[in-house]
Amino acid sequence: MNAPSFTLTKMLPSSYFHHHNLPFSTQKPLPSKPSISSHNNLCIPRRAYTYSFNNLSYGFKRSVVKSQLNEKVNKVEDLEQKQNQKQPLMNRAYPFHEIEPKWQRYWEDNHTFRTPDEVDTSKPKFYVLDMFPYPSGSGLHVGHPLGYTATDILARFKRMQGYNVLHPMGWDAFGLPAEQYAIETGTHPKITTLRNINRFRFQLKSLGFSYDWDREISTIEPEYYKWTQWIFLQLLKRGLAYQAEVPVNWCPALGTVLANEEVVDGVSERGGHPVIRKPMRQWMLKITAYADRLLEDLDGLDWPESIKEMQRNWIGRSEGAEMDFHVLDDGGKERDIKITVYTTRPDTIFGATYLVVAPEHSLLSSLVSHAQSRSVEEYKDLASRKSDLERTELQKEKTGVFSGCYAKNPANGESIPIWVADYVLGSYGTGAIMAVPAHDTRDYEFAAKYDIPICWVVKPDGEDSQNSGMAYAGEGTILNSSNSTMGLDINGFSSKVAACKVIEWAEKTGNGKKKVNYKLRDWLFARQRYWGEPIPVVFLEDTGEGVPLLETDLPLKLPELDDFTPTGTGEPPLSKAISWVTTIDPLSGKPARRETSTMPQWAGSCWYYLRYMDPKNSKELVDKTKEMYWSPVDVYVGGAEHAVLHLLYSRFWHKVLYDIGVVSTEEPFKCVINQGIILGEVQYIAYKDPDGNYVSADSADMLGELHQEIIPEEKVMKSGDSFVLKDDYKIHLVARAHKMSKSRGNVVNPDDVVAEYGADSLRLYEMFMGPFRDSKIWSTSGIEGVHRFLGRTWRLIVGPLLPNGALRDGTVTVDDEPTFVQLRALHKCIAKVTEEIEGTRFNTGISAMMEFINAAYKWDKLPRSIMEAFVLLLSPYAPHIAEELWFRLGHSNSLAYEPFPEANPAYLKDAFVVLPVQINGKTRGTIQVEEGCSEEDAFRFASQDEKLSKYLDGKSIKKRIFVPGKILNVILGPQNFKAGVR
Repeated sequence: MNAPSFTLTKMLPSSYFHHHNLPFSTQKPLPSKPSISSHNNLCIPRRAYTYSFNNLSYGFKRSVVKSQLNEKVNKVEDLEQKQNQKQPLMNRAYPFHEIEPKWQRYWEDNHTFRTPDEVDTSKPKFYVLDMFPYPSGSGLHVGHPLGYTATDILARFKRMQGYNVLHPMGWDAFGLPAEQYAIETGTHPKITTLRNINRFRFQLKSLGFSYDWDREISTIEPEYYKWTQWIFLQLLKRGLAYQAEVPVNWCPALGTVLANEEVVDGVSERGGHPVIRKPMRQWMLKITAYADRLLEDLDGLDWPESIKEMQRNWIGRSEGAEMDFHVLDDGGKERDIKITVYTTRPDTIFGATYLVVAPEHSLLSSLVSHAQSRSVEEYKDLASRKSDLERTELQKEKTGVFSGCYAKNPANGESIPIWVADYVLGSYGTGAIMAVPAHDTRDYEFAAKYDIPICWVVKPDGEDSQNSGMAYAGEGTILNSSNSTMGLDINGFSSKVAACKVIEWAEKTGNGKKKVNYKLRDWLFARQRYWGEPIPVVFLEDTGEGVPLLETDLPLKLPELDDFTPTGTGEPPLSKAISWVTTIDPLSGKPARRETSTMPQWAGSCWYYLRYMDPKNSKELVDKTKEMYWSPVDVYVGGAEHAVLHLLYSRFWHKVLYDIGVVSTEEPFKCVINQGIILGEVQYIAYKDPDGNYVSADSADMLGELHQEIIPEEKVMKSGDSFVLKDDYKIHLVARAHKMSKSRGNVVNPDDVVAEYGADSLRLYEMFMGPFRDSKIWSTSGIEGVHRFLGRTWRLIVGPLLPNGALRDGTVTVDDEPTFVQLRALHKCIAKVTEEIEGTRFNTGISAMMEFINAAYKWDKLPRSIMEAFVLLLSPYAPHIAEELWFRLGHSNSLAYEPFPEANPAYLKDAFVVLPVQINGKTRGTIQVEEGCSEEDAFRFASQDEKLSKYLDGKSIKKRIFVPGKILNVILGPQNFKAGVR
C-alpha cells in the first residue's frame, strides 16, 4: 500500500499550560530524542496531514468512514510507524506512564469519587454495582476488568449527567479457598486474605476505576458480619432457620464435610479421596417458604431472560397430585405401610407398572425382603458415592435393584413391583415415584432394561405411539384407563380433564390429593469449616436446646486458632477452641456450648449491596432514609454462573428483610447484566503423522495416531473460513481459544498490559473487543490498535514532541468558531456515544469516536470547543488521558462532574446536496456536500476531488463565486487561463 500524501502547514501556537490548584508538580519533559520528521528535520504536526482516497470525496460517503474505521488507523499510521519503529512503544504513542499515576493520585488525594453520606435527594440516583469479588491469591487476570470497566463507564457517564452515583467496591473474603491454602501452608487465612485484598485493591486502582473507596467493606470484618449474624437471628425468630438431619458429602480420609462443588466424580477435588453421602444434623434456611414469590416476581425484573428461566427451572414449580400406594405382604394383602408418590401426570396412573423409591427413602428398610436385603444394601452403598447431579442429568444408564416387595396400584388394584433406583432423589417430592414407562423416557429405559411391563394409556391425537419403540411423554386422549371395581373411568378424556378427574377421585376415596411441588430445596446453611461467620447460637449442656444470642451480644467474633485443620471426626475445626466453645447461656445462666459450624460463603454476599448505602452505621443494618433513596440497585453486573445461587439467595434474604421492614423494595436488583467471558489467545494446532509430516485437520479423524503441534501466529494465514499454514496452504489447522486458567498457561496479567500499553488502552480494548455480553478472544495485536488510537488522539490535540524530544505545553487547539462540518461531526459522535453507553453497546460507541478522530485529522484547525466536548465523550472510557487533555485545554478541575455533552438535533440530519463546480464558468464536475456547507469547505472538497483537482493544482485563484447549495464557480487568474484544461 502506498504511503499517504501529506502537506506541511504552519504549526499553530500552543495554549498556555495552567497549573491552578493541582496538588502535584508539572510533568517533566521527556529525554531528548531525534525528531520524528523525515523531511529536513522539521517536526510535522499530525493535525496537518492531508489525505486523498481514490475516487472518494472527503466526508461525504459513510463507506469512506467505515473503510477508515475497518482499517483502524493504518493509513494514518504507516508513515509514523516507519519513523518510530526503533523507538520504545511508550514513546511512540503518548506518555501514559506519567499521566496515569498522576491522575490516580489526584483522584485519591481529592476523594473525587466519594459519594457523600448526605446527598441532595432531589437529584436522581444511580446505583451501579459489580458482583462481590473474592480476592484470590492469583490476583486479577484480564477477564476480570471487563465487567468493572463497564460499570465504571456507566458510573462516570451518570455523574456527568447530574446523577448522584453510588459505585462501591468490597470483598467477599470468607470462604473455602483461603482456608484450604491455610491448611496447606500453615498460614492463618486472615493473613492471606488481607494480603490478597491489598493486591486486588492495588490492581483495581491502577485501572482508574471510579470507586468510592471510603465505602469499602469486607465480609471478614466483625463490624460487617455482626449484621450477617443479626439477619440470621431474624430468620431464626420467624422459623426460617432450623436444624434438620440431611445427607451431606462426607470424606472419611479428610475427616470433613465437603460442599457439592468440592466433589468431582464421587471423590474429593483435593486429594481424590472417596466421598460418601451420610446424614448429619445441619442448619437449614427455609427458602422454600418464599418459592412462589421468588417465582412470580421474576416477571417484573429487567434481567436476561436466560437467567430468569434458570431460576424458574431451579425453583421448579409443578402442579400434580400425591397418590398413596399400599404395600402388600407375601399373600397379596395390604400392610399398614403405604408409599406416597408425587406425580405431575395423574392422568397416567393406569400406566404405572412399578414404583421406584430412592436409596435413602425412610421406609426402605421396612420394605426390603430378606432375599433382597444384601443386594439392596450394596446398591445403597454405591448410590451414596454419587452426587445428585451424577444420579440425574449426567447418568446415562439407569441402574436399580428389586426390593423383593410389591404395592397395589389404587386405580386398577393390580400388584406392581417396588424397585430401588438412584435416578430418584430422596430430596425431591416424596422420594418415590410411580413409574409409567410408556410415557416417561427414564422409566421406559429402566423398564426395557429390567423387563418390566409397559402399558400405553395416552394416545397422541391422530397417531399410534404403541409401536414406536420409545416413550410418548406428551398429552393426548386417554385409553386403557377404566376400572369399575375401583370406581374410576377416564377413557376418552383429554389428559388435562383426566388429570382433574383422577385427583377428584383420589381425594374422595382417600387415595391421594392435589399437590403443588417444587424442585427447590431448603438452603443448607452450615459448613464444618473455620473460616466463616460464627453462627450466633448456643446449646444448653443439660437439654441440648438451642438458644439464640442476644442481639446486644453481637458480633460473635471468630476466635483466633493456630490449628484450623479438619478434626477427622466430623466435628468442625472450631470445636478445638475449647475456651470459646464453652460458655454460659446469658438468659438462664446455665452451662452451654457454642455452635461450631460456620455460615457458608454465600451468607455475607447475600446483603452486601445494602451495607454500601450506609457502611459505617453501628446501630442498624442500614439507615431507612438512605435505603429508601438508593434502593434498588439500578445496574448489577456479573457472571451468569451466579444465576441460581447468589442471585436467588440474595432475593430470598431481601424479601425477608422487606417483610420485617428493613428494606423498602421487594427486589434487590432492578437490572442484571451478564458480561461475556474473555478467552485466551487463539492457539493454532497442526497434526503430524508418525513420520513428522503435516496432516490437514479436516482428514485427521480418518488417520491413525497423530501428534499435535502448536503453530506460531506468524506462520498462519486465513483461507476462507479456515486457517492454514503459510508454507503449505493445503494443511488446514485447528484454531482454539480456551477460558483463561493457570493450568493452560494462557492467563494474561493486567499488570503487564498496563505497564506496556497503559490502563486506558486496556479499558478501551476490553470494551472494543465486541458486544459486552458476548464471549471474546484476547488478542495482543488488538490492544495495540486501540493504543494507537489513543496516541492519535493525544497527538491531534497536543501535537507532536518538540524538536528536543520534550512534551509541549497545552494543546494545538484554537479559539476559532467551529464550522458546520465540524459541529456536525461532533454532534453525530455525541449522539452515538450517548446512545451506545445507555444501551451498554460500548464497542460501537468507541467506533463512533474513532470515526470522529479520523474526520478531525483532516481539519485545518482544531476549535477548542469541539475538542473539549470530544474529550468529555472519551472520559468515561479512557479517564486518565481525558483528564490530562482537559487540564491542557485550560481547566483546573477534574472533568468528573462536567456536564456530559448533549447532541443538537439540528446537526444530526442527513441532508446532502450535489453541488455543481465550475472552472471559469464551465461545469467540470460535481461534489456532494452537506446542507449548510460553507464556501471554504466546498472549495476544499473540490480541491480534494480527483477529477476537479487537476484544474486547480498549481493555479492562482482570482475569485470564487459561491451560492450555498446551488453552485461553486472558481475564476482562475488570467496568467493561468490557457492552462486551465490539461
